[in-house]
Amino acid sequence: MLQTRQRVLGIIDGRGPSQADIMLLPEKYSRLGSFGANVTSQDIIRALNDKQGNYPRRRGIDFYHTYPEDLELMRRMGFKCFRTSFSWSRIFPNGDETEPNEKGLVFYDKLIDKMLELGMEPIMTISHYEMPINLILKYGGWQDKKIISLFYRFAQTLLKRYQHKVKYWIVFNQINDVYDWGEFAGLGILKNKTDDSRTNMSKKFQAVHNQFVANAMIVKYAHEMNSSLKIGGMLGMTPLYGASSNPKDAAAAYYLWRIHDLFFSDVLSTGSYPGYMLRYFSENNVSIDTTPAELDLIKSNTIDYLSFSYYYSAIVDHRHPYTVIPNPSLKKSIWCWADDPVGFRYVFDVLWDRYHLPLFVAENGLGAVDKIENGEINGSYRISYLSEHIKRMKEALKDGVDILGYASWGPIDIVSYSQAEMSKRYG
Repeated sequence: MLQTRQRVLGIIDGRGPSQADIMLLPEKYSRLGSFGANVTSQDIIRALNDKQGNYPRRRGIDFYHTYPEDLELMRRMGFKCFRTSFSWSRIFPNGDETEPNEKGLVFYDKLIDKMLELGMEPIMTISHYEMPINLILKYGGWQDKKIISLFYRFAQTLLKRYQHKVKYWIVFNQINDVYDWGEFAGLGILKNKTDDSRTNMSKKFQAVHNQFVANAMIVKYAHEMNSSLKIGGMLGMTPLYGASSNPKDAAAAYYLWRIHDLFFSDVLSTGSYPGYMLRYFSENNVSIDTTPAELDLIKSNTIDYLSFSYYYSAIVDHRHPYTVIPNPSLKKSIWCWADDPVGFRYVFDVLWDRYHLPLFVAENGLGAVDKIENGEINGSYRISYLSEHIKRMKEALKDGVDILGYASWGPIDIVSYSQAEMSKRYG
């Protein structure tokens, strides 16, 4: 059955299906919507057997074959680093094999060697919204502790093979994306109609805890194997401001920012669950299975640097404390993302003051519908966005913030994860 589905999906060289392969782009869709919330096992089976629907990620941009010319163009643009990710389902198609798929590893051998040949530092993400579908259907994704050892085997395979070629690693892409669509994309959790909100929240944060444990295991393994390796965490950062000068708005914004973003970097960077989050769990009846050994492991194996993505900021009104609102003071894209370079600088200040860890910008960019005229794109709006953000980053450097590097999102065409569209272009 799996081999048949692989042929239907256009999968080559042994890769197994993952979340990306079931992302349908419907004929009519909302640019303010997102894919991934409330996915059921029936949805997965239906998509895997669908030969007629439009699934853009099954095609992608053919980077698998065109990476040499793509990377050469980036070199000509002056790139000093390139961030990309491994596909778990390319290395372990079902996720629970004992031996990796050698054809998948050979592809990454060639990709990384090409980066190095062109003078680019590889920034490699181990898990970027992707895991073998088999593990989602069989175990329910990251909520099951069995996934920890399977992911650890995957990471060990990569670290051992590329330890002398890749210095900078990111274990989980945007580990804080666990709400709404990130529930399926980042954690592999399926919708169960019988679950109440308390059960659903417990599943999410159990999955997050299991990722914290896996992250710590990988940090420990990497440091013991090769002390020069740098293992980083990553957040999707959306700074939140109060909707008014009312102190209650400021307090509500900071509270929600901690819950949505800073909690995750607190654990990765300090090794402990912060008191405000333990209180949140208690007051919301969130139950997580942890052991003293797991907590000790997390405490003893914190990250070497912190990376983050930044696109926009938002505001919070204390009367609706769990809802983020677009800022009326800022111009917004058609996806309602606010253009806020000041917020970019704010993120640097907060993270540096909070952790004093080196920072890396893993993603920053402007999604827009570009018009092609005479074979060219007049991208003045994107030039303005990027230049203003980079200008603010330079100000953080002047303050002594240790910034390892900056990677835009994305230098080549991509399929947008939230809507599965390619018309949302970043450059």
